[in-house]
Amino acid sequence: MNVSEEVIVIGTGCSPSQAKVWSGPINSALIKFGITTINPVAAFLANAGVETGGLKAFTENLNYSAQGLANTWKSRYSVDPKATPKVPNALALQLAKRPEAIANNCYADRMGNGNEASGDGWKYRGQGIFQLTGRANFQAFFKAAGLPEDSDPAIVCEPQSAALSAAWFFKERGCIPLAEKDNISAVVKLINGAVPGAANHGPLRVSRYLAAKRAMRG
Repeated sequence: MNVSEEVIVIGTGCSPSQAKVWSGPINSALIKFGITTINPVAAFLANAGVETGGLKAFTENLNYSAQGLANTWKSRYSVDPKATPKVPNALALQLAKRPEAIANNCYADRMGNGNEASGDGWKYRGQGIFQLTGRANFQAFFKAAGLPEDSDPAIVCEPQSAALSAAWFFKERGCIPLAEKDNISAVVKLINGAVPGAANHGPLRVSRYLAAKRAMRG
């Protein structure tokens, strides 16, 4: 099926001018990775829109304060992970407001990344519509998309590769069959890590999902 610009606007919350830019990349990506029926398309668009603020933001924000680090990664950056409130430890104080240093520390030796000194944490930080993170995930996508494994991760912030990486992620995570069953809550959890709720703009995801379905059905 061809997803119209109007449906892209309804599903993602982007502007009509953005929909013109994204229409070709999104339609090509959906076809390539088998997202071709109403429910999965609607679920893809709704989540893509919320994750990117309406197809505008494609890079993980790592500009954490010391308190933000302690609250987000309590076992790594708080004095006592079980305490309330969390108190930032010495490492959190050292890294605070240094996004590149935070990425290199937090993502070192994980997800296919090298050690902290390798710089992989920053290079392979969350990028794209659904925030691919880690060398292993990027290389898996590059292979699926027929791109060299040493491609620049930043390409997933550009419309063509952004749409491809998101459609690949949606398929790989098993979102298509869940969406076919109208289980939008499970789809959101696979993409965002939590079921729809206030913290992850769950009501907006669900309302856009339903609106996109209605628009496609006419």
